[in-house]
Amino acid sequence: MNVAARIPAAGRPTVWAEAVAAAAGGSPVAVATLIRVPAGGLPPGGRSLGAKMLVRPDGSRLGDLGGGPFEEAVAADALAALSAVRRAAVQAFYYTGGGERVRRLVAQPEAAYQVMLEVVQAKPVLLVVGAGHIGQSLTRLGEYVGFSVAVVDDRPDFASRERLPEADRILCGDLVESLRGFPIDSNTYVVLVSRGHKQDELALRQVMTSHAAYVGMIGSRRRVSTVLQHLADDGFPRDALERVRTPIGLDIGAETPEEIAVSIIAEIIQARRGGTGEPMRERR
Repeated sequence: MNVAARIPAAGRPTVWAEAVAAAAGGSPVAVATLIRVPAGGLPPGGRSLGAKMLVRPDGSRLGDLGGGPFEEAVAADALAALSAVRRAAVQAFYYTGGGERVRRLVAQPEAAYQVMLEVVQAKPVLLVVGAGHIGQSLTRLGEYVGFSVAVVDDRPDFASRERLPEADRILCGDLVESLRGFPIDSNTYVVLVSRGHKQDELALRQVMTSHAAYVGMIGSRRRVSTVLQHLADDGFPRDALERVRTPIGLDIGAETPEEIAVSIIAEIIQARRGGTGEPMRERR
């Protein structure tokens, strides 16, 4: 007998429960849902529309799509989505009954199996170093577009709940100590917008070689060059220096703190989602 069959239904893991755990901060998962079958055809393996399969980063699965080459093809695409540097939140794939993936332009949905593939993971973290006007605007905008925002500053008058109500975490204290204890991973986006190049340099030394998905620093080219040269002279690796995005943000002619925050968030979304930054009307 299957071991899972002996576990009471209430105690078995479910696709829903694991997806909720992933969204709450657990290991990311990919959930594949069968949403269309060929006109006049049958679901693969007898599975009905709405059937779900969850794929974990180690390749293990929960649920199924009927087995066979179709399920194996979907599982492979799910694992690839989890392994991608830039994880698309939701994708639609089309397959033949034999598991061959086809483009939508080649096979209309009516002539292919359609699967919705969703990567479920915790909210990305926007770590803002500096709670000045730009940091305050970044906090508001970051929370609005779906980030869990953390703000670090050593000034109690700036790093306060009254000024930063949208922040999930506010760390007021020594910049170096605060950043040393912060859990930075591949789902963290770091923005350095402190009050001066000395503070930015101290912070950059702590985050530059981390696993952060994005590290950006505000400042004029002269100020930025000075900071990077200090780090290079101290032996920081070249590849770590080159990954720092500076000057920060997309060129949209931003002038006010709010506009600058928009340009920075736009660049972060571009880095996260794999966009080009080109005007949409110029894309073909």
